[in-house]
Amino acid sequence: MDYMIYLAGEIHSDWRNELRERVRHISSVSFTFAGPEENHEKSDAIGEAIMGEQPNSYYKDLQASKINNLRTQLYLKKADLVIAYFGEQFKQWNTASDASLAIANGTPVILIRKESLHHPLKELSERANVTVSSIEEAAQVLQYLFEA
Repeated sequence: MDYMIYLAGEIHSDWRNELRERVRHISSVSFTFAGPEENHEKSDAIGEAIMGEQPNSYYKDLQASKINNLRTQLYLKKADLVIAYFGEQFKQWNTASDASLAIANGTPVILIRKESLHHPLKELSERANVTVSSIEEAAQVLQYLFEA
């Protein structure tokens, strides 16, 4: 059986590869992973790359966000599961938005956040199906769910 997992979260670290590596040994199922565009410059510039130069940074961001939101919407609709990773270094507005959309659409969510982020994410954590504090714990949840 094949499951599509959307990996929502910051694009500045290698957390997605770490998670993929930790679950590659689960042989009873296969996983297809998707997520946001991980090339930050490409993501920020996609509106101008397609629609040409915009009059200022506001419109550049507006056009890019429309395309990036469409990408996210398409992948979230196909996802069997969303894993939302909150790192400590960056503001995680997009991660919170993606997790909230998944929850509103009835898609199961595993939320990864350090204990230090408990308070700012307490409501979202309570809406997620499972909240863990590490990538390793998220991988253990997947192992429990899918290992034969």
